[in-house]
Amino acid sequence: MISYEGLHRLLKEKRITISSLSSSLGISSRTIAKINRGEKVSDRILEKMAGFLGCGISDLCRTLSDNPLLQRLRDEKKAGLSGGLYHELQIRMTYNSNHIEGSRLTEKQTRLIFETNTITSEDVLPVDDILETVHHFRAVDHVIDTAEEELTEAEIKNLHLILKQNTRDASLPWFAVGDYKKQPNMVGGYETAPPASVPERMKTLLQHYHQLEIITIRDIVTFHAEFEKIHPFQDGNGRVGRLIALKECLHHKIIPFIIEDTKKYYYYRGLSEWDNEPGWLMDTCLDGQDAVIRLLDALGIPH
Repeated sequence: MISYEGLHRLLKEKRITISSLSSSLGISSRTIAKINRGEKVSDRILEKMAGFLGCGISDLCRTLSDNPLLQRLRDEKKAGLSGGLYHELQIRMTYNSNHIEGSRLTEKQTRLIFETNTITSEDVLPVDDILETVHHFRAVDHVIDTAEEELTEAEIKNLHLILKQNTRDASLPWFAVGDYKKQPNMVGGYETAPPASVPERMKTLLQHYHQLEIITIRDIVTFHAEFEKIHPFQDGNGRVGRLIALKECLHHKIIPFIIEDTKKYYYYRGLSEWDNEPGWLMDTCLDGQDAVIRLLDALGIPH
């Protein structure tokens, strides 16, 4: 659905009726009816209106998501609203996702970076911990902006690029930022997919996922587990995987989940035992979904 609130506000400010606007620009009554119904009209028409009113197309209209949760995140992000869902999701997901991977930043420091773009600490902190916190905020923004687009290999690689750019890893000649790994890696003592097999395994994973008629949270958790088994990047796989899960939950109108650092042991156990006991990881992710539900309830947001 398209919202033309900007157009109607400008017309009211300039004391122009929509009928006189259509007459001045030669716009058909059929097009005006589309606007009144919140339907999309051609860019050519919008350009004519914007030129006449002395504004940009983005000032006239915006696309509304049919997912109320996603739309709320976008509205709060655009407004820079403090203390709302977007604000808390950014801080809680970034802190927990980075801390699971060994970041030394506290939740308070993470919050300070998001809210004031500053940090205070009596301890010496790795620069990469700070950079990857800032990058994770940007990655969550990107996920919110593109949530309704289909998940692709290019998008997955882009999330890795956003997270790892300008870090120490990015300066290493063998570390492929924004691309699949060049060297073998292991997780918890277990071998992951060899570099040569990663492209084909990622294509197969995405093909199987997109063949599903209806995506459920179980399907998203399954994708996450299989993604982590492949471990397609040299580093940053956990954070990218959890960002993908956020994107797909928002895409399919499912309440997202946040794996809290205090549940790290259960999360890792669930991943390592996925083939034998898939219920362990599923339960941990549902517990993470409950954490988001509690946040929604605290903010008075229906779900």
